[in-house]
Amino acid sequence: MSTTRPYPPGDLGPESGGAGASAAPAAALPAGQIRRLRLAGARGAVARGRDFARQALHDWGWLPAAGADRRAAAEDVLLVVSELVTNACLHAEGPEELRLRCTGKVLRLEVSDLGAGQPAPRSPHRPGRPGGHGMFIVQRLCLDWGVVRHADGAGKTVWAELAAPS
Repeated sequence: MSTTRPYPPGDLGPESGGAGASAAPAAALPAGQIRRLRLAGARGAVARGRDFARQALHDWGWLPAAGADRRAAAEDVLLVVSELVTNACLHAEGPEELRLRCTGKVLRLEVSDLGAGQPAPRSPHRPGRPGGHGMFIVQRLCLDWGVVRHADGAGKTVWAELAAPS
């Protein structure tokens, strides 16, 4: 997992108004919103997931992006969604559901599947070789990411968190 997060998973950092709080207006950061897309058995799951995420970003005011930082943040989200859904398609019998949760400071992406595998960046990373870059990209773009096994033993949820643009 990533070690770049300055606080533990689930801890979203300082409260608004405290040191390090974003200067962005509250209306631009949709705290607490959750979006879900059922992908079980769907054709074109990667494109559907990316389109779904793009619409959520539009609804939440991330798109159209006002500046280069916001545009980069939105592009990072769409790339991470593509990578997580693609991994579920290739390595875990396909994705079951995509969830997006925006807290105002962090956007959490979750892809649930029924696979038993454990995603991990390939080590050593070999940039010149095709394939095997998905989790390396996720690790580089995200504050943190991880895997939660389902309590019933059937599958897992791979999650990734990205900073909301300021």
